[in-house]
Amino acid sequence: MKIEVLTKSDNSSIQKNIISKIKDLINLKNLEPGDKLPSERMLSEKFEVSRSNVREAIQRLEFYGLLKSIPQSGTFVANIGVIALNGMIKDILRLDDPDFKSLVETRILLELKTASLAATRRTDEDIVIMQEALSAYKDKVDNGEDAIQEDLLFHLAIAKASGNSTMNNFMLIITPEIITNFQKHHVCDAGLTKRGITDHQAIFDAIKERNPKLAKQKMKEHFKELYSYCYNI
Repeated sequence: MKIEVLTKSDNSSIQKNIISKIKDLINLKNLEPGDKLPSERMLSEKFEVSRSNVREAIQRLEFYGLLKSIPQSGTFVANIGVIALNGMIKDILRLDDPDFKSLVETRILLELKTASLAATRRTDEDIVIMQEALSAYKDKVDNGEDAIQEDLLFHLAIAKASGNSTMNNFMLIITPEIITNFQKHHVCDAGLTKRGITDHQAIFDAIKERNPKLAKQKMKEHFKELYSYCYNI
């Protein structure tokens, strides 16, 4: 799995453009609640953007409750009137991009909960995925390579294991922004990378042992230094 990274301005511009075009498409075709949107492939061709860009835009609109994706079926307009939908999309397009500190605060609050839920709900398959992400991170760090993406893939695996689709979608939405800011602020130069191996292992062990209280505590300890570093920028 590879996380696509764009600059903050590029990603924001592309996302807003796609969301605006999806709104225009809904209005042009007079789509009503429950109506199906064209496939990601068709939208990417129509808008002349990548499928991953379209997927991100759909996930963002789904997070706000405006679209509903059903596996093997497609993406549908949510049960909301067209006037309300248009108004909400306009509000979304006016939202400011979060600053780094706000992003870190949001991520920490989110991940404390996902770690706890993952320890309660995780499956054997989730454990395998987390173990693979943990090993990939350790290999990169041990080889002195950039491990930002492997770090975040481990955290995304935890979000998925939480069994909460909204939290998982939110993590997917903010992940590209997190990567961009980590690179911009040289977070990996702050001495956090090596410690990350030990922290990740402790979080993983707590989740594997189905100990939600310990998983939350270990996640909190993991973010403590990052939070302090963030406020010294």
